[in-house]
Amino acid sequence: MFDYDKYLRLNKLPLIWCAGCGDGIVLKAMLRAIDRIGLSKDEICMVSGIGCSSRLTGYVDFNTLHTTHGRAIAFATGVKMVKPEMTVIVVTGDGDATAIGGNHYIHAARRNIDLTVILFNNHIYGMTGGQVSPTTPFSYKASTAPFGSVENTFNISGLAEAAGASFVARGTVYDAIKLDRLIEKAIRKKGFSVVEVMTPCPTAFGRRNRLGSGAEMIKQLKEASVPIEKAVNMTPEQLNGKIITGILVDRDLPEYTANYQKLIEQLQGKAT
Repeated sequence: MFDYDKYLRLNKLPLIWCAGCGDGIVLKAMLRAIDRIGLSKDEICMVSGIGCSSRLTGYVDFNTLHTTHGRAIAFATGVKMVKPEMTVIVVTGDGDATAIGGNHYIHAARRNIDLTVILFNNHIYGMTGGQVSPTTPFSYKASTAPFGSVENTFNISGLAEAAGASFVARGTVYDAIKLDRLIEKAIRKKGFSVVEVMTPCPTAFGRRNRLGSGAEMIKQLKEASVPIEKAVNMTPEQLNGKIITGILVDRDLPEYTANYQKLIEQLQGKAT
């Protein structure tokens, strides 16, 4: 059996996550991925913003930063620029990363800086009051949309792809083994990598929208998921409402910290 305890700050337990929340599944998938890569604790810096997902950094025994709302990628960028040899992982949620932190998300992808973003998408601001987020589906209810959201939603993975990320993948907490493989590939990839994780929030989202328990919501993720290998042969009508999972983008592009180092060396050469 996998020894999770060696990566955890056991004195910070029990977890704050609600019963039925999928965040613990993501945590365990991430630890299995890190263990397979063979990274030491000192080689990792894990950065989070604010929200349920972002409490994860308090439970893991790495170099960690629990930062301000929407600023996790900005702090992580600073860490990566000072310590380019470190593996920097950002843990964030759909509201944290793509609402208040939206511009940081877009521009980190554009720069293709070597960060791995694990983005928990539960369609809601869970911890801060159940407000509508950029991924709340049309007509679904939130504390700030009691009669149903009338906004169109972000395609988080598509946004990262369009902005210039090297690696983009989407998984669900139902398929935990596949999820840790996606996270492993994302960490190993040089450049800006995103793993969008579909995970249930039975308390702030499911309860308002009568989606059932956490277990029932995870089952709904299973039924709605379509592997990308199968999706390529399906029509837009067949894919309506489906969650396409797997590796969506995997490409080699110039990376920001490497380019920055080349510029330093070039200028130093001119100075001597």
